[in-house]
Amino acid sequence: MRHLIALLCLLACGLTSAAALQERLTSPDGKIVLTVMQKTDSAGKRALYYNVSYSGETVIRDSLLELRLDNHLSESAMALPVDRHPRWFENLAVTGVRRDSHDSSWKPVTGESASIRDHYQAMTVDLVKDDNPVYKLSVEARAYNEGVALRFAFPENEKGSYYRITGEDTEFALPAGTRAWYHGWAQAPYKLLPLRDWPDQSERPLTLELPSGLQVALLEAQMVDYARTKFKLSADKPDTLVTAMHDAADLISPFATPWRGIMIARTPGQLVENNHFILNLNPPARIADSAWIKPGKIMRVMTQTTAAAKANIDFAARHKLEYILFDWKWYGPAFSFDSDATKVAIPDFDLPAIIAYGKQHGVGVWLYVNQQALLTQSDTLFQTYRDWGVKGVKFGFVQVGSHRWTTWIEKAIQQAAAAGIMVNIHDDWRPTGEQRTWPNLMTSEGIRGNEEMPDATHNTVLPFTRYLAGAADYTICYYDPRIKTTHAHQLALAVIYYSPLQTLYWYDKPELSRDEPELAFWDRIPTVWDETRVLDGAPGRNVTIARRSGQDWYVGAITNNEARSVRLKLDFLPAGRRYQATIYADDASAATRTKVGIRTQSVDAASVLTLAMPASGGQALWLQPVP
Repeated sequence: MRHLIALLCLLACGLTSAAALQERLTSPDGKIVLTVMQKTDSAGKRALYYNVSYSGETVIRDSLLELRLDNHLSESAMALPVDRHPRWFENLAVTGVRRDSHDSSWKPVTGESASIRDHYQAMTVDLVKDDNPVYKLSVEARAYNEGVALRFAFPENEKGSYYRITGEDTEFALPAGTRAWYHGWAQAPYKLLPLRDWPDQSERPLTLELPSGLQVALLEAQMVDYARTKFKLSADKPDTLVTAMHDAADLISPFATPWRGIMIARTPGQLVENNHFILNLNPPARIADSAWIKPGKIMRVMTQTTAAAKANIDFAARHKLEYILFDWKWYGPAFSFDSDATKVAIPDFDLPAIIAYGKQHGVGVWLYVNQQALLTQSDTLFQTYRDWGVKGVKFGFVQVGSHRWTTWIEKAIQQAAAAGIMVNIHDDWRPTGEQRTWPNLMTSEGIRGNEEMPDATHNTVLPFTRYLAGAADYTICYYDPRIKTTHAHQLALAVIYYSPLQTLYWYDKPELSRDEPELAFWDRIPTVWDETRVLDGAPGRNVTIARRSGQDWYVGAITNNEARSVRLKLDFLPAGRRYQATIYADDASAATRTKVGIRTQSVDAASVLTLAMPASGGQALWLQPVP
């Protein structure tokens, strides 16, 4: 009788415990456990589910794995609305489970560390539709110490190779009380919201704060032949998120969907330090000789004349900037297909002479090109720019989200690579780790940066959210009066925000500068790193990051809209070695209009500094070993 009562209770809940599949995958350190299973509902149909735990704590409760396809269905099913199509993953028969492990290290062409470890346990569950064995698929899973990832792989199917995926219904059932750093689009402000009553879908990566204190980030990796997927609230399940595809993806087998990644950490800083996770879910670099890929700092030429360009080159050379950028309209109206991006269309702009002048002074030239010209001319455009001596192209106003525009952008990156041209993609596009495969992709926007002048609190959120996807072009400013932070805060951003192509002085002109002494910090700072440490911080509060290049360390600390003092332990320095610390801090008594004071002191690994920051302030430090 007790067994019958238990069975009736399970049936009343909608799912029984009967499972044809129950496989566990554990991270190398044993802390993360991913379980993939099948559950049978009261109608006798099996569905795929998974769950995730970390050190015994629930991270993801039992959650559905599912795709919607509008082909390979019966005529009666096809007649239903897309959101009512039968689950394609229903009644799958397991044909095998394969396991593997991987442990290697690789060196990024540009990066936040000199070497990245790629260490995971892998599991592949092979399945077949039991009502039509022509159709097979696999659930591929990886468990890293940094998190887990899942995707669906479809082998070659000669009898039905075309697949149209109209939706993906992968769930993320979170513990009650979880909150998310919601942002509705790539350049949106952030709000910390509970998992209810969202105004719209949220962008990825999506950083979550679990009631247990665990930090989780949901992300999309290797999204190069698919439609972008955001996150929406489940219509009928509390505390549950569901993937939301932008539109359908038309695919030919064999293919795999993008990875759905789940990063897990004890602290927000650990999420940031583990942001190589998204890179490891992408293939190795496909550029054999990457010597032409040169990271560096860049400024925009605000006035596009030959004289202004040379003045910017002089300023760039004086302040150790590697590049200048000519922004839109240099070749005509950017949104017109009639504009030719191989011809200068503005007066008093001798581009060959400017490029030659820059070369004489060690300053390279980047050109902006809008999508209209890229779409019509990219088959030859990059080779033309290579012949001119141009170093990189900034893609402007690209369309994003759809399968069509995703594949177009990926092709354009590859066309640029073939011509030896570096790339910066602006507007609402975000990377998904493909910068590992195509390291000529230096940076991208997809961020609410200084083009929109966010406040200091927003700036403290970004390292823990947007930067989990990789480098971002925040377009840091210094002199523009619309800046909502102190100048020391702006100085520190060059450490805190990673971009191998780091834009400085975005809205600034050389004539605005008085060569303030604190600019020496930007003059000497590199844009790629051998080591990165997150020393303190939480999104919306403050952040302190230390980065090493060679033997020198650079530290950036910023606070939100409130004043704050933080203790900076220098125990990351090598023991027994003394350093000279040059400290750039907000100082109302400083003689300059920027009110940044500079002081030096001797420090070592035992030193502890107190960084006092006013509201919206910051501090920047350069630690140089003493001979």
